[in-house]
Amino acid sequence: MSESKAEPVVVRQLFEKESWTYTYIVGCPTTKKCCLIDPVDLTWERDLAVVDKMGYKLEYCLNTHVHADHITGSGLIKKARSEVKSVISEASGAIADIKLKDKGEIKVGNVTIAVRATPGHTPGCVTYVVGGGQPTVAFCGDTLLINGCGRTDFQGGNPAQLYDSCHKQLFSLPDTCLLYPAHDYNGLTVTTVGEEKKSNPRLTKTKEDFVALMKKKFDGSNYPKKLDASLPANMGCGFPLPVEKKAN
Repeated sequence: MSESKAEPVVVRQLFEKESWTYTYIVGCPTTKKCCLIDPVDLTWERDLAVVDKMGYKLEYCLNTHVHADHITGSGLIKKARSEVKSVISEASGAIADIKLKDKGEIKVGNVTIAVRATPGHTPGCVTYVVGGGQPTVAFCGDTLLINGCGRTDFQGGNPAQLYDSCHKQLFSLPDTCLLYPAHDYNGLTVTTVGEEKKSNPRLTKTKEDFVALMKKKFDGSNYPKKLDASLPANMGCGFPLPVEKKAN
């Protein structure tokens, strides 16, 4: 008996130029339902306009992690469309309607999005994988970038953990699986597992050499310029949490 084919999926890649962030629309062409992955506060209206033009109904806003270089657009989208649910990993510690764990999943129409925990850039990083038993597309956030990877010198980053996440959780996907990152600074848009396994200049190193490189390259200086605003806002789904009153 032949294995059933995965439900077709629609992917649209959108770009936010200030933080060089990619936002993704992932949709089910059968039910016309979709989600957004890593929306940005500066372009949330654009995102909704594209969804509407496609004729899809937005159900979820997924974040791959608590971002440090921009504020998520999830909260603004939820204000505009109250039926939309926000999604993030439980390990992130952030506020969301739905909190996911490793090996969890979320359904968008007939499309199943599987969750793989990929900590290292931050403790709460996850990768969203589409394709069922034959994964075809993965949205890896800042865990793996095209010819690179996310930094590990703040937000609880850990280079050894990041190396393991890439090699065990991402490089275990089929070589043909497309990898869509949260950022690119060189005009590139997509890569594959096979390409990164073969030629990623950081991740082709031994684990020991990778850790040494990351500690030297990212030494805790030169933080993202929006970090002070982004982190507290993103812990609150796009809005800073109220400061708790100190006990007398």
